[in-house]
Amino acid sequence: MYESTQADYVVFRELEQLKKFHDPEKVKGFYKKIESNTDLDEILKAAEAGANFIIVDTQDWRIIPLENVIATLQKTNTRIYAPASSSKEIRTLFSVLELGVDGVILTTQNPNDIEDATKLLVSSNLNISILKIQEIREAGIGERVCIDTASILGMGEGVLVGSRSNFLFLIHNESQGSSFTSPRPFRVNAGAVYCYTLVPGKKTKYLSEIESGSEVLVIGKGGRVRTVTVGRSKIETRPLTMIVGESNGQRGTVILQNAETIQLIGKDGSLIPVTELKVGDSVLGVVQPSSGRHFGMEVSEYVLEK
Repeated sequence: MYESTQADYVVFRELEQLKKFHDPEKVKGFYKKIESNTDLDEILKAAEAGANFIIVDTQDWRIIPLENVIATLQKTNTRIYAPASSSKEIRTLFSVLELGVDGVILTTQNPNDIEDATKLLVSSNLNISILKIQEIREAGIGERVCIDTASILGMGEGVLVGSRSNFLFLIHNESQGSSFTSPRPFRVNAGAVYCYTLVPGKKTKYLSEIESGSEVLVIGKGGRVRTVTVGRSKIETRPLTMIVGESNGQRGTVILQNAETIQLIGKDGSLIPVTELKVGDSVLGVVQPSSGRHFGMEVSEYVLEK
């Protein structure tokens, strides 16, 4: 890392130099290698001295020092950057204390790391669509998949599920519980085994393919996306209901278990149990232009699904 006051982003290694530098047209930062708690004090002093960003080098101890830095600076306007040597490290850095660092400095000789990192940095939001319910009918008995994640899911969060990869319904988690069941905020009773769900990289998987260790995308308020790990996936035989939705001239379906604990999300954010859903209701989902899928990857080709 090179230090130059001629750069637009000026990085200092010495706190006193940072304090003395004043140029309103420059963005100034502070580089610090974390070796002990006393280094945290210097980082806080740098933030108080007007550092726009801090580059935190934690070397062997990655998570705990970063947690301390994030906790220390979370109420300041100073951004936190951290070095990374792989795309796997980037994902970890962006999830520390749920807040994550503000940016990473990637050093790698592997082109695949650059490609994977780019995918991770693509917009973490999806455009939410309003789906109007056109038809609801019993779908007999079949196998449905219940996804138990390794994360606590909050109000408004769920998993996208549907019969078509580009027409997905947002199924809420079980954090609310019911009169007969305790809250299970880690669980989403997702849908029939054939349904698609969204996974990292904007790919899809069949629900039947989800297993312990898999990763799925959880969508929250405003289309905010985060990746969670699956602890287990349960496939059980249950009575099913088919739901038909429409959005901007496109129609799509999903088959869900017919039970009160399976809930969709209304356009106003309210939770609507499958057993109370009515034709004419509006629910949340994600609808995209028609495309094909090759082993879960989107491809541009004509596909007609019914």
